[in-house]
Amino acid sequence: MKSSRYTGAMPTPLLMIEDDARLAQMVSDYLAQSGFEVTHAPDGEQGLEQLPLVQPELVILDLMMPGIDGLEVCRRIRALPGDTARVPIIMLTAKGDPMDRIIGLELGADDYLPKPFEPRELLARMRAVMRRRGEGAPGSVQRSTPVMRFGSLEIDRDARTVTVGGNACELTSYQFDLLVAMAERAGRVLTRDQIMEAVRGRELEAFDRSIDVHIGRIRNAIEADSKEPRRILTVRGVGYVFARQQE
Repeated sequence: MKSSRYTGAMPTPLLMIEDDARLAQMVSDYLAQSGFEVTHAPDGEQGLEQLPLVQPELVILDLMMPGIDGLEVCRRIRALPGDTARVPIIMLTAKGDPMDRIIGLELGADDYLPKPFEPRELLARMRAVMRRRGEGAPGSVQRSTPVMRFGSLEIDRDARTVTVGGNACELTSYQFDLLVAMAERAGRVLTRDQIMEAVRGRELEAFDRSIDVHIGRIRNAIEADSKEPRRILTVRGVGYVFARQQE
C-alpha cells in the first residue's frame, strides 16, 4: 500500500511495518500531506522484503506483530550490509514498557513512540531524526562542518563517520549526533536532559534514561575499554562530560 497526495517535489520514501492496517492508512494519509510516500508492510517478513525495494529514508516499526516482532526486525536491519543497516528507525510500542524501549534502543532504534500517538508527534519525531541524519526530509539542509579531532578519534560531520586510529566505528544516526553534540561541548559537564535537548531540540521526560543506553553503545564503539572510559566520562549524580584532551 502506498499513499501520496503531495504535489511538490519528489516525495520522500518511508517504510511502515505495522500489522494494524487502519493505523497504517491513517499515518500514510497524514504524512502524504507533508511530502512523504509510505509503503506499508503488514508484518516483519514482508517489511524486510520491502526494505531493499523501497530504499526508505526512515522506517516506522511496530514492536508487537505476528511472526517476527519489531525487536527482531530491528536486529536484522542493523545486521544488513552497507548503508541499509543505518536507516533511521522509529519504533512504535503499544504499552510504552521501559524495558521494551531500552531493548529497542540497544538493538539500534533511533527513537520510540508509545501508542496511542498523535500523527503530528510522529511527524515531529521523524523530522528530528531525519534532520540529524542531514538528508531525506523535505526542505532539509545539511550543515557543512570540519572534522573534529580528539587524539586518535576523528568525527567527520560532513561524511557522518567516526574513526578511532583510522578504524571505522559503527553508530546509529542518533548516536552519531549525540556524540557530535557532546564533542561540541567538550570539557563541559552535561546533564542527561541537556544532552538530549541538544540533539533533539525539545524537552524530554526528566526520568527518561534512554541516554544511558546510547552512551553505553557509543562507548563500546569508541573506547579502548568501555568499562574504563577515557573519552566520555560519567560525573556521578550529574551526567557526562566529553574529555577535551584524549589520546
